[in-house]
Amino acid sequence: MHKQLIRNILLLLLTVGFLACSPSQKESQKITSKVDQLDWSKTASIYEINIRQYSKEGTIDAVRKDLPRIKDMGIKILWLMPIHPIGEINRKGTLGSPYSVQDYKEFHPAYGTKEDLQKFVDEAHALDMKVIIDWVANHTAWDNPWTQNKEWFELTESGDFMPPTGTDWSDVIQLDYDNHDMRAAMIDALEYWVRELNIDGYRADVAGMVPTDFWVDAKTALDKIKPVFMLAEDGEPELVIEAFQMNYAWEYAHVIREIAKGNRPITAVDSLLARDSERFPTSAYRMYFTSNHDENSWTGTDTGMYGDNFHNFAVLSATIGGMPLIYNGQESGLDKQLEFFEKDPIEWKEYKYQDFYTMLLALKVEEKALWNGDFGGSLEFFDLSDGLYSYKRVKDDSEVLVVLNFNDEYETIKLADLGIKDSYDRYNAENYLIKDDEISFGANQWFIFVK
Repeated sequence: MHKQLIRNILLLLLTVGFLACSPSQKESQKITSKVDQLDWSKTASIYEINIRQYSKEGTIDAVRKDLPRIKDMGIKILWLMPIHPIGEINRKGTLGSPYSVQDYKEFHPAYGTKEDLQKFVDEAHALDMKVIIDWVANHTAWDNPWTQNKEWFELTESGDFMPPTGTDWSDVIQLDYDNHDMRAAMIDALEYWVRELNIDGYRADVAGMVPTDFWVDAKTALDKIKPVFMLAEDGEPELVIEAFQMNYAWEYAHVIREIAKGNRPITAVDSLLARDSERFPTSAYRMYFTSNHDENSWTGTDTGMYGDNFHNFAVLSATIGGMPLIYNGQESGLDKQLEFFEKDPIEWKEYKYQDFYTMLLALKVEEKALWNGDFGGSLEFFDLSDGLYSYKRVKDDSEVLVVLNFNDEYETIKLADLGIKDSYDRYNAENYLIKDDEISFGANQWFIFVK
């Protein structure tokens, strides 16, 4: 079958569902979410903050002083990695994992005080940003006070605490969600930070390992205090149908790394998006990223994972759909894998990608075609030669065209193949040339045209 025909079929699946269905069947097959999106989130991008590694001080106050710069980059949501004291029993490394929570209602003393955190939240709100914090609901540290209630945990046959089954997480122990008292205590702890410090929601660690009905109950309780934004570290549809506004586009992250290695063609993104369109509510947000704390610490640096095509994958992740994530340091060309259990501060250098990300995030706000979920536009692919990838997103009078050259050689495209007109604004123009109805651009380069 001709490649263009295949891509057209994928596009139809992506935008209107199965072609063979009658209108009533299409409507009945459409997957809907029970979760309302918050209006402020429709143009939002998200920024992950690793407090320990953000600065030499490793404090929330050091991050707070940087909020105006982060705001200027176009960030709306600030995601703080776990803020709690870290368990000492069976601790990994010198400082331990932030995901080994010793006390759900306390702030890690190395990061500052609760008053410092309150100042951070207040200043973020004054700058029109939201703050969500990482929440580890599946397990606790071995020395969490909850261990006084042994029935709150899953136990071995001999009655001992146990790490989550099938993992190497020896520094944590598994909670038992069949215990209603534990569930009530967990919701109470979640309510505490919203009620007392006015945070705006949570990023839920390994959210799919916790029963969905718990998250439904938690979201209902939190929304009574204020409408909260919930991000699930999970790649399946169930949680964004039932309790979360956004989850991880995990499969996308794996696919683009394989593309970068040369193991899959770039058109693998087409088929992935087509499959996702059949499985996820269109209103749900997917979080697209090139890196985060896990990818950086355990997989590689940006250039290590994506080589000369890092910029291309960053542009793709910011424009193909969903909400883009930036991990702290990426805007400064973070070129090392940060230690996870030790102190290893980011070397901020000259912020060489700050303008690059600012441009991408500004486009997301200004162009309705790039908004999140149902607020954003339709997607159309263009059939180009191997290694070139192009698509257009359209919503009302907003139109954004992206072309990416993943090849290690110069390329030329006929303007007629892209429908480009003089009325388009041009981005990255210094890296391409338009002449005689053709556009020529360098190896591993990108460009964006905006109507």
